[in-house]
Amino acid sequence: MPVLRVALDLPLHRLFDYIAPSATLADAGLRVRVPFGRGEKIGVIVEVVDTSDWPLEQLKPAGEILRDLLPLPADFFALCEFASTYYQAAFGEVVMQALPAGLKRIAPPSRRKARTVAPVAAVAPPALTAEQSVAVAAVASDGGFSAYLLHGVTGSGKTEVYLRLIERTLAAGKQVLLLVPEINLTPQLEGRVRARFPAAGIVSLHSELAEAARERNWLAASAGEAEIVLGTRLAIFTPLPALGLIVIDEEHDPSFKQQDGMRYSARDVGVFRAHQLGIPILLGSATPSLESWANAQNGRYGLINLRQRANPQATLPRVKMIDTRRIVLKEGVSEPLIAAIKQRLERGEQSLVFLNRRGYAPVLACPACGWVSRCTRCAANMVLHLADRRLRCHHCGLEHRVPKACPTCGNQDIHPFGRGTQRLEGWLQEQFPEARVVRVDRDSVKSRKQWEAMLERIHGGDADILVGTQMLAKGHDFPNLTLVGALGADSALFAADWRAPERLFAQLMQVAGRAGRAELKGEVLIQTEYPDHPLYAALVAHDYPGFAASMLKEREQAGFPPYAFQAMLRAEAPEMADAIAFLKAAAALPEVAEHDNVMIYDPVPMKMSRLANLERGQLLAESFSRPALQAFLPHWREAVDGLKAPSKLRWHLEVDPFEF
Repeated sequence: MPVLRVALDLPLHRLFDYIAPSATLADAGLRVRVPFGRGEKIGVIVEVVDTSDWPLEQLKPAGEILRDLLPLPADFFALCEFASTYYQAAFGEVVMQALPAGLKRIAPPSRRKARTVAPVAAVAPPALTAEQSVAVAAVASDGGFSAYLLHGVTGSGKTEVYLRLIERTLAAGKQVLLLVPEINLTPQLEGRVRARFPAAGIVSLHSELAEAARERNWLAASAGEAEIVLGTRLAIFTPLPALGLIVIDEEHDPSFKQQDGMRYSARDVGVFRAHQLGIPILLGSATPSLESWANAQNGRYGLINLRQRANPQATLPRVKMIDTRRIVLKEGVSEPLIAAIKQRLERGEQSLVFLNRRGYAPVLACPACGWVSRCTRCAANMVLHLADRRLRCHHCGLEHRVPKACPTCGNQDIHPFGRGTQRLEGWLQEQFPEARVVRVDRDSVKSRKQWEAMLERIHGGDADILVGTQMLAKGHDFPNLTLVGALGADSALFAADWRAPERLFAQLMQVAGRAGRAELKGEVLIQTEYPDHPLYAALVAHDYPGFAASMLKEREQAGFPPYAFQAMLRAEAPEMADAIAFLKAAAALPEVAEHDNVMIYDPVPMKMSRLANLERGQLLAESFSRPALQAFLPHWREAVDGLKAPSKLRWHLEVDPFEF
């Protein structure tokens, strides 16, 4: 009697057996309807076997085997097996999260046909620079698996290198997977790819797509009909029968790390997938992650450098510090920055004022009694959004109307403290009434259509001063933008998070790279009270290698990644005492004592200790050996799963944690 081993979307580290008299070995990889509890679920058949560890009379019969699609291939299951093992996630969850939502439903909705994409005329490729030619030749010359880090300064033409390698891959009859960190980068890149390869089948995969569109695109990719797949992190699991090249743009970006469900790094999964298939992978960035830079320095990755901007008329922008210790700021803006914006307005050039804090002000407060607009559900303040007169928590989404008086003492003279992009936008409009001030953040741009309209407005010259967050910091080319002013950067210099300096350097160098990308000279002004800080000195010199070397030396001395390997056990409960008690019990398990090459630290509250009415604690496990940590984690996870805990307590294990 054939037995189906089925993966279900459940947080259980096991497969489920069902009997299916009509099943054959060829059904492995197909979807199947199976009874579960009082209802039905859609699962994926992992294998068809003759026997089960359970008595056959205890097994339920499977429902309909869905043979409407091609079966998922063996390399897809191998990739999911790696992710499940490395990230300590349930195999069924890994398999099912890779499928579009419609393929996981018992009764999927009817689908309309896709609209035809209007053909575009092919765009002739520009001539390659000498450095670009070397980069293309290096990746193209290797047969089989190779991992390369493409370190190119902003504007050096990394995308052109990607396009030339895509061209070679398509000529060999293979598919290409190109990942970007943010959805808002996809339309611009998709336009360039379609213009270069108008005859190729191109699809995009990201969370902003409508469910039907994502399903169509996924099916086209998995059937081999789509030759180029553009996507964000989840696209790394898309089955591609003829995959020949993986490219990960802005590989340093934190968006490649999933922060809920299975907490995986799309970049690292991509490297494994390339190794598994014996194909090249290219990681590109102007500010690579320190982990990737260390891999390039020790020879695990090949290092390719693009040191000059691709446009021979363009040079790297001049970076200058504005010492704010002895000058008076107006709404957080210094006089030299105001004067620089005036100059650009007179010359008809664009300016960008960068402030990575959206909203009008970080907090509303009462000077009489000390009340502040704290979120009642989180350990955070509610941000004032004056445009719609709302107080909004950026962590849990809780909203309130702005009170007319202090809720504690009744004082009507309550004030906003600090500033966000909304407040800065209003003030700049007052200072430069003739200028067109445009704010670009997640409050002003909430959809792909809005983003495309915003880009068209900026490129069309219908904006003089841009006020933006990190949405504008990467991947955008505005030829008329010649000035970048950065506000509020100092707070990251002394943050408790040891990754903060790396993030700050990447953010500032990326946003600085928006200036002077064409013939016009660019200038970057960074306001700071610490103008002599080594991080800023490296920015002035555009010296990423020097900065990376100093940071890696510090991390090696401190025993931080990439010189140590970590996993974080987190627990959340209505009461912090319950979360900490659970973590203490996990630290005291016998499995911990059996692995003396793994260190377990004391449990502590998380930096954001309360989120959405749940108190959160964490427990760090660390080893100087990755194999030792990986050998420890399955036993520890299984033992933790057996601990008694309050009914409302939830926990998860994150390997290679990114946030603390």
